[in-house]
Amino acid sequence: MTIDELLKYDTELFLYLNNLGSETWDQLWLLITDELTFIPLYAILLYLIYKKLGLKSLLILVVVIALMITFTDQITNVFKRGFERLRPCREPSIADQVRFIAVRCGKYGFFSGHASNSMAAAIFAGLMLKPYYKYLIGILIVWSFIVAYSRIYVGVHYPLDLLCGLTFGGFGGTLFYVIAQFLLKRYARD
Repeated sequence: MTIDELLKYDTELFLYLNNLGSETWDQLWLLITDELTFIPLYAILLYLIYKKLGLKSLLILVVVIALMITFTDQITNVFKRGFERLRPCREPSIADQVRFIAVRCGKYGFFSGHASNSMAAAIFAGLMLKPYYKYLIGILIVWSFIVAYSRIYVGVHYPLDLLCGLTFGGFGGTLFYVIAQFLLKRYARD
């Protein structure tokens, strides 16, 4: 399969999934895709980390989390500027077929920062809390997939943008979990 064929299938899958949407569900998916919606979830995860690991560990982990999100977000931007793949809401060849309901549409979309950041957070928090809540990581991964799908629903990302973002986010979450474990062993544990 050539890259052109892959992109053609990606576009066809995007159009199929995007056009499954309806006005009945638009507000829900706009809420899901909004980055601020999940602040309460992040606050709960930080509280659980504090409760299980203590204040010193929480402070170290807040710094690691900030670095992780900066890392995934900035690498996403490097890829977007490097590949310059137009988002579906900017692609003239399919403009009349896209259900675009997002508040805005950036220029380039490969790969998705929402998918990358949400998966990094899911993997990181899930691994940190796995000894205490063994099913949490699965729930957080499902949440990340829902956030990723919201980007198709609102018309701003192709499925490959999401797949690559989710994959990179999984890598980032795992990498920063390993870094966090090193720092916790060195600075937080007696």
